[in-house]
Amino acid sequence: MKLFDAHCDVLLHMWRDEHLDFADNALHIDMRRLTIAGAKVQCFAIFVPETVPVSGKFETAVQMADIFHERILGRFPNMKHIRTKKDIEALGDDEIGAMLTLEGCDAVDVDLAKFRTLFRLGVVSVGLTWNHANACADGVKEPRQGGLTDFGKQVVELNNRFRIWTDVSHLSEAAFWDVIETADFPIASHSNAKSLCSHPRNLTDAQIKALIHKDGCIGIVFAPHFLRDDEHASIDDVLRHVEYVCELGGASHLGFGSDFDGIDRVPKQLEHYGKYPDLVEALLKRYPASVVDGFCFQNFANAFPR
Repeated sequence: MKLFDAHCDVLLHMWRDEHLDFADNALHIDMRRLTIAGAKVQCFAIFVPETVPVSGKFETAVQMADIFHERILGRFPNMKHIRTKKDIEALGDDEIGAMLTLEGCDAVDVDLAKFRTLFRLGVVSVGLTWNHANACADGVKEPRQGGLTDFGKQVVELNNRFRIWTDVSHLSEAAFWDVIETADFPIASHSNAKSLCSHPRNLTDAQIKALIHKDGCIGIVFAPHFLRDDEHASIDDVLRHVEYVCELGGASHLGFGSDFDGIDRVPKQLEHYGKYPDLVEALLKRYPASVVDGFCFQNFANAFPR
């Protein structure tokens, strides 16, 4: 079964440690685990930590893009850069696609030229915030809980123009609804159902239905505290969220955004990317193979707007 994972934080770890080798097993996701598990497309997020000074944020984002090109694509010939849907369709049996995404727009501040630069480096999905406020919008942990700023709306319109995903994961609820109104290509790369787990990063039923209505995709995330309120999560909790989104009409709008290497704790039976086949096996016991193929790969591939 082919796999499309919509979010990981490998680049952050490789930026922090210049000696970290993507061929090793030091990360949740590495070349060996991608290969043996059946990866077909992996999204790699640029996430600039809040500890980076404002003056160095864009430089850090460019450094992470360089790591993506040099230490991942440049090191492994069977890793292919994905910019368009045709690039996905052209992947050979032994090739894995790699997408570059942006998690939080702090690095570009209010400079649309910096956004366009990142697009030209290969960014194909933009998450407007992390958990707090920036020039685009408020995040889920910002007390004000405001929506998109005027500049944030310009960014979404730029995403529309370049046919870039606008990622609603991490947004405040007010900003979410502003994006739904403005974005042509919204997704939630790594969010779960709030009805099953009350974490503020999860989506209400109304939000999930709105994404479905806009032909967006929702990536079920493996972070234990997004899966259940007591954090003692296992693969069964991932299945609960899958079933719940399906009950809301989202079977053809559902995928996975593991957040591997961005989470400290992992669910039982999903400790790293190499355990994805166990999830596939569990899904195949509950759903037809064609539906599971949608969850694991096709739904996100179909939603890719470029």
